[in-house]
Amino acid sequence: MSGVILDASALLAMLREEPGGAEVAGVIHDAWISAVNYAEVVSHFVHAGMPAIEVDAMLRPLPFSILAADTETARLAGRLRALTSDAGLSLGDRFCLALSLQEGLPAWTADRQWGSIADRIGAKIFIIR
Repeated sequence: MSGVILDASALLAMLREEPGGAEVAGVIHDAWISAVNYAEVVSHFVHAGMPAIEVDAMLRPLPFSILAADTETARLAGRLRALTSDAGLSLGDRFCLALSLQEGLPAWTADRQWGSIADRIGAKIFIIR
């Protein structure tokens, strides 16, 4: 596998045309996202009032790949809590990082607090803004 692993915050930055979103658009063809982080993106727009059918229509044509949440990734994401709790990372954040570690690919995020834990967990992290 090659490319990058997207956190929900990175994909949201692209979709909402926020700072850093153009960088994400530049790698979207070679990007992966966990099903957990994809669910975060869907729930963001549905919670904001966008009809589910419109959310699906917006996301369906995007050329990234979605990785299922499997047992090994879930186990690693759970174990990362002890190493990342002081940075306030969510389960979704840890799923993104777990995939990044498993695949040896950089995790792309808009969350600056990830920078404080990158060396501690041995992850390659690219903060988009």
